[in-house]
Amino acid sequence: MAVEYVSRVPRPPLDGLIDDLYYLEGAPPYARLTLPPPSALLIVNLGAPFRIRAGTDIEAAEYADGCVVTMPTRAWEFGYPLWTRSVGVHFKPWGLAPFLPMPAAELCDRPVTVEQVWGRPAIAELRDRLATAAGPYEMLTLLEEELTRRLRETAGLGLVRHAGSVIAATSGALAIGDLRASAGVSSTHLAQRFKELIGVTPKRLARTYRFAATVLSIDPAGPIDWGDLAAGAGYFDQAHFGHEFRAFTGLTPTRYLEVRRRFLREHPGHVLDSWPLPAD
Repeated sequence: MAVEYVSRVPRPPLDGLIDDLYYLEGAPPYARLTLPPPSALLIVNLGAPFRIRAGTDIEAAEYADGCVVTMPTRAWEFGYPLWTRSVGVHFKPWGLAPFLPMPAAELCDRPVTVEQVWGRPAIAELRDRLATAAGPYEMLTLLEEELTRRLRETAGLGLVRHAGSVIAATSGALAIGDLRASAGVSSTHLAQRFKELIGVTPKRLARTYRFAATVLSIDPAGPIDWGDLAAGAGYFDQAHFGHEFRAFTGLTPTRYLEVRRRFLREHPGHVLDSWPLPAD
């Protein structure tokens, strides 16, 4: 059976915090896939445990009930079982904050289980309800209702959401000083709010958006001039771009292109084509 992937945008007010809710079931095209930036993530697992490695220098850890991942600052790797089944949320970078009992900075590059965030009884009940739902669309409705119920007022969210949206709209190509000035707050205050609600500074978020936009602009079917690509994206030089590439994906640019082309060749038209990528 091919992978089934169902996705939809939630209703207001969640749509300002979430890119999409999704359902995933089937055999992943590769055992190890990378996490796509820039976003935060919540997964409620309904199948066999999966593994996450948060950085090439860290051993993978196993997650049975699911996981919560704030904005990553480096390459992440998901190790899927032969058959996987889950529902999840792709949050905007600031979107996870109203659902966390702790500052996002405490979870930076430290994935935790859903149980650690919402408690064992709550996640056990939610998993039971999802597992007995009548299909993906009912499951996504149940997840949306749970998120709506848990939504809480969060100090500073308006500021961070506005500033983060500007960074997203410009793909990170803006001066952070101008962003601070337009927000009418000090650089220190803006950075503190970002760290608290997103887990990273505005500058770091802009770097992530810039890199994501650059990678998405690559046409793997055609020739690539890496020097021109790096210069067009505003990187100091090709070496700087290569360093960013390895930090965010764990791969060199040329190795990424090889892996991307292999994916397209071996799985043409796959539903995950624009989502995670093979780790190698």
